[in-house]
Amino acid sequence: MSDMKVSLPGSETVTLTGQAIDKLIRTGDGDAALLYLYILKTHGDSTATQAAKALDKSKGWVASALAVLSRIGLVEVEQETETGSKASDRDTSVYEPHAYTEDEVKEALTSGSDFTIVVEETQRRLGKILSPDDLLRLFGIYDNLRLPPEVILQLITHCINECHISGDGRTPSIRYIEKAAYTWEREGVLTMERAEEYLKALEQRKSHRGKVKNALQIRNRELSETEKRYVDSWIEMNFEPEAIALAYDKTIVKTGMLTWPYMDTILKNWNTKGLHTAEQVLDKDGGKNKAGAPDRHSGHKHGNPNSKEMERMTRILNKIKEE
Repeated sequence: MSDMKVSLPGSETVTLTGQAIDKLIRTGDGDAALLYLYILKTHGDSTATQAAKALDKSKGWVASALAVLSRIGLVEVEQETETGSKASDRDTSVYEPHAYTEDEVKEALTSGSDFTIVVEETQRRLGKILSPDDLLRLFGIYDNLRLPPEVILQLITHCINECHISGDGRTPSIRYIEKAAYTWEREGVLTMERAEEYLKALEQRKSHRGKVKNALQIRNRELSETEKRYVDSWIEMNFEPEAIALAYDKTIVKTGMLTWPYMDTILKNWNTKGLHTAEQVLDKDGGKNKAGAPDRHSGHKHGNPNSKEMERMTRILNKIKEE
């Protein structure tokens, strides 16, 4: 830009902190950066619909960009719970509430559209008559997101299965299904073929999470949303459960408890070094501290782990493999 002189017109000023800039640069997401500038300009006082209109984007685009901003901690999204209270949600999908009227729903039900079939089948699968509010939300999924009827019904079946697996014995609410629908739309799940691929990937992720839970000795509870984010990030780094078990052991020895940020630091360090299996860790990093230097308390010589440390970590590895 040595041959350019840039000036900002007008007197309006928007402050963008260095920390926020760093986070946006690290994500490499131009959509999130654009939405964040809009949020700053409007002081956060706008809806997703208004943002979509101002930026000439879809609601799905806004939801996707907002999810990125929420994940990196630049915004905190508040959603109403079933009881009407506010709840911060940085992991579930961000969505815009319906803006339809009951007359619009009635017209769709009497016009011979596929929406009638969607309603009838949804009521059959959920075992209940949908309330007026339920119909408004379901129509939003059908008309606003443009999900094909067969995809909507596949989504509902998935949500029912999810609730049964959780063990609460209840069928999902339409609000729960609505949130899942916006996630599917954001992920591009718009055909039955894509839905099958998406559900298969979800099952694989659950299987991986289960193995990691076992490595972390978490037996009688589900992972929290924050814990899932940590675990999913480790899975995305291609860590084997046995390697995660070794990081867990190092964390317990150092802190006396499962300290997620500390353990995350260990695994990120190993990831930088390309150590993703237990064998690689034992061979290259078995007795080093999280910074990669020889642990002064471990009795190492020349950076190599001593036999006792190696034996202890090997026992951990063998125990995990036996379970």
